[in-house]
Amino acid sequence: MEIKIREMAIEDIDDILVIEHESFSVPWPREAFESEVLRNAISVYIVAETEGEIIGYGGMWLILDEAHITNVAVKESLRGNGVGERLAQFLIDEASKSGAISMTLEVRKGNAAAISLYEKMEFVVEGIRPGYYQDNKEDALIMWKRGGK
Repeated sequence: MEIKIREMAIEDIDDILVIEHESFSVPWPREAFESEVLRNAISVYIVAETEGEIIGYGGMWLILDEAHITNVAVKESLRGNGVGERLAQFLIDEASKSGAISMTLEVRKGNAAAISLYEKMEFVVEGIRPGYYQDNKEDALIMWKRGGK
């Protein structure tokens, strides 16, 4: 499967929302994505597509020399095929090009697949946000990747 990574456009949001609802129990609303794409000067949002179909997306904020990954999600039927890794690696590379020397993210403590992916990409758990997730009060692991790798 040939995957193309490109900048997210406002026209992509309908497709993004389908993946968002498949992926998260408390999905972001349309307005959040519109704000990130149109108004947030520190955001970078990307999509993965194959044969013109959006199959995943990711986003981050660039704040001085740090990057904060806000979300990475892949169409449910294509998970486990390396799409999430491609998206995360693209964000890491873009952050590095922008001068970031560290990256952080929060991930559900029970999301073993995501934790495994981030550990593979050299993120390390450095803290916990107790009760972070609104839907079930699950803890979030705070993961960091340091050194601009």
